[in-house]
Amino acid sequence: MKTLVILAHPNIDVSRVNRRWKEELEQHAAEITIHEIYKAYPDWNIDVTREQKLLEAYDHIILQFPLYWYSYPPLLKKWFDDVFTYGWAYGSSGNKLHGKKLSLAMSIGDKKENYSPEGSVSFTIDEVTAPFKASINHVGAIALPYFAVFGASFQATDEEINQSARDYYRYISKVQNEVENLSV
Repeated sequence: MKTLVILAHPNIDVSRVNRRWKEELEQHAAEITIHEIYKAYPDWNIDVTREQKLLEAYDHIILQFPLYWYSYPPLLKKWFDDVFTYGWAYGSSGNKLHGKKLSLAMSIGDKKENYSPEGSVSFTIDEVTAPFKASINHVGAIALPYFAVFGASFQATDEEINQSARDYYRYISKVQNEVENLSV
């Protein structure tokens, strides 16, 4: 089983974390397909049919992005709005994502301890990502645990970022094995 990674970073060339994650995943092209929406749609004109067919072809889909103002980058929001259409993703006949496994892979600029009721953000990552989980549930997909690296903006060392890339690949491999075992 292959995994589809929807990579949504508006400037991947200057990214430390998402670029390194992409480089790691590219070494495993037999198992993982990377689809960069900012490169595919620099004009923001999303080919909805193409995107829907792509999603239909995979059982495990990861949305990879930097957490921006406690949400997703703007093109990923537009991608959701355009692609997850009534009659395809939801509604009485919208079942194309039913049973698919969806997860998030996020680079988070701030420290992990700030994502707690006592921290400066005052919310946990589970609370911040609730709209994603609600959307995933709404379309009948299965929300898997997220993968994240904290301190991406300034605290993470190169070695920590390299380790996070290796951990990200292990996370994907583990999920793929679990999904395959569920299918048998």
